[in-house]
Amino acid sequence: MAQIKQQGTLRIAVDIGGTFTDLACFDEATGKISFGKALSTHGQLVDGIQNTLDGAGVDLAHGYLFLHGSTIVINTLLERNGAKTALLITEGFRDIYEIGRVNRPDAYNLFFSKHEPLVPRSLRYEVSERLRADGSLHKALDEDRVRLVARELKAKHIEAVAVLLLHSYRNPDHERRVKAILQEEMPGAFVTASHELSQEYREFERVSTAVANSYVGPRVSAYLGELEQHLENKGFDGDFYAVQSTGGLFPVEHARRDCVRMLESGPAAGVIGAQAICAQLGMADAIAFDMGGTTAKAGVISEGRPLTTGSALIGGYEKALPIQIPMMDIFEVGTGGGSIARVELGHSLRVGPRSAGSMPGPVCYGRGGTEPTVTDANLILGRLDEHHFLGGEMPLYLDRAQAAMNDKVATPLGLDVTKAADGILRIAVTQMSLAVKAVTTERGLDAGSFTMVVYGGAGPLHASAIAREIGIRKVLIPYAPGYFSAYGMLFSDLRYDYVRSVFRHLNGLSFDDIEAIYKGMEDEGRAAIDASEIRPDDIVFERAADMRYIGQEHAVTVDLAGDFFIKKDRAAIKAHFDEVHAVRYGTSAPREPADIVSLRVTVLGRMKKPPRNAVEAGSEQTDAKALRARKPVYFRSAGQYVSTPVYQRDLLKNGNVFHGPALVEEHASTTVVQPGDTVKVDIYGNLQISIGSDRS
Repeated sequence: MAQIKQQGTLRIAVDIGGTFTDLACFDEATGKISFGKALSTHGQLVDGIQNTLDGAGVDLAHGYLFLHGSTIVINTLLERNGAKTALLITEGFRDIYEIGRVNRPDAYNLFFSKHEPLVPRSLRYEVSERLRADGSLHKALDEDRVRLVARELKAKHIEAVAVLLLHSYRNPDHERRVKAILQEEMPGAFVTASHELSQEYREFERVSTAVANSYVGPRVSAYLGELEQHLENKGFDGDFYAVQSTGGLFPVEHARRDCVRMLESGPAAGVIGAQAICAQLGMADAIAFDMGGTTAKAGVISEGRPLTTGSALIGGYEKALPIQIPMMDIFEVGTGGGSIARVELGHSLRVGPRSAGSMPGPVCYGRGGTEPTVTDANLILGRLDEHHFLGGEMPLYLDRAQAAMNDKVATPLGLDVTKAADGILRIAVTQMSLAVKAVTTERGLDAGSFTMVVYGGAGPLHASAIAREIGIRKVLIPYAPGYFSAYGMLFSDLRYDYVRSVFRHLNGLSFDDIEAIYKGMEDEGRAAIDASEIRPDDIVFERAADMRYIGQEHAVTVDLAGDFFIKKDRAAIKAHFDEVHAVRYGTSAPREPADIVSLRVTVLGRMKKPPRNAVEAGSEQTDAKALRARKPVYFRSAGQYVSTPVYQRDLLKNGNVFHGPALVEEHASTTVVQPGDTVKVDIYGNLQISIGSDRS
């Protein structure tokens, strides 16, 4: 068990989503796990967190560890409401941030527009200096010029500054000095040097990452500081850790500096939770699918490990700004329970990406919403219950949803309300299936061979329909899916990721040199964990390398076992790379020589994991008391409303088997079992669904 300085016994995890704020709390003294959910308060996020704590009856004074994930970073980038930011860059390279990679994916689109930089050209300043590609000095840094620029920025009330100097991943001395001067001249400004976030080559990706960090920095740092103060005021005397985009934990003081590492913190935690379920059930491969109120996300667990990437494009491929940090390989679409449906020019029906969020929320929430959403469609079709939403704590208004659906969608399209609602769900399902395809089919993986683990408050409503769309035969609805990203944080470990660009031919590789680089990164990670207040159960090192065939531009990341280095086996490394390349691209070239571009190390401080106790055993027949009611639910395969049994999930037992159509209700989610589906409750209370052939 991890040794903690505090006396509390609660490990508290809170995830802020676009619509709801979720809580999962693990009491290490009793082994009990409790949950909470409240609407997100976007004007004052801390209020939503406290509402969730109060609703779950969790006292912060009894906590020893507070874990937090939030959408604040990604939302700030997408909504473009970050700090007024400037960029300092090597002389002659002022425009690389705007030029980018000159990607034009749609060559014949007359309305195509490039990405829009977060920093306008007027706030990009050149720095007189230059390093060579090997990090040696070519031109000394002009410190006086840096000071003049810093004073000009101060006079313009610039809040944040990003620094990108060429080849700083080899030698960060100039960047360190520029940052020091900026901090001297502009006390209080948020300053990011690119080498602090990325020590890889590719100057456009590094400058984009550094700018993004500075752009979100003042807002995110202030929010985390406010939350830290709130916790202290409520008697919390433990440690505050944030969740990174890798699903790992890092101290809040690091999160306030390297804010962009929290980019996909909530979704990443969900994938960690799915990985924990895979480990419990001995399941090697799974798709982790999360649908909340605003977006739907998908990731992959392959051979028991989540797939990760070294970069991501924020804002869609054609307009994207790259972020070059380690993160879960997650694809996201703007479709959630709150996604707004509208009729556009030409009588076309569109769903999302605009969302009603938590304020005003879907029409049926009764909080002032006027535009029908996916949640409204589910209520109209009988898949949600007016009186049992969130366990009956939050009433829904069917009449308001029907009126809005009729006025805004059904009448303009010449449909009745039921067909309009069904059409909205069909479009939403198709859009969400794209997220699953993006992390499977487009990665060279056969989606049909994976089990899809579905969670998020809205995920189980659509799980069966999405599986049918893609050809997936097995779906698993985990314990407490409506709180699953927060629940996944309880399984997160301390994590530090390091990367160094090396550019070596594999055939001429010096294993001693490579071992020294790996060892240096591992020592750095061990020191970071040793500096933590938390003493993990164990420290684990994972090695990988970015490799490519000689002459290629882009590399693939290959996990490398320790035996490769002990045996100094170049042939085994090459064969492993060929295999990974074949999976990713459908082809490989075993006879072609390869390069190692970058070396990667992940350092994990393993934390104690919450237990998942078996549920009570029963027979195949469900208990009569588990059947709460029967109600009419619309299924497209039947073409009408069908009398459907509604089960209470907490009364289902291990071994119970039942067939669709059915609904399974729990406090924060409802599972739709389509006609033709078969559900079996497993030993841990997961709903394992075998998908039928009916399309509903």
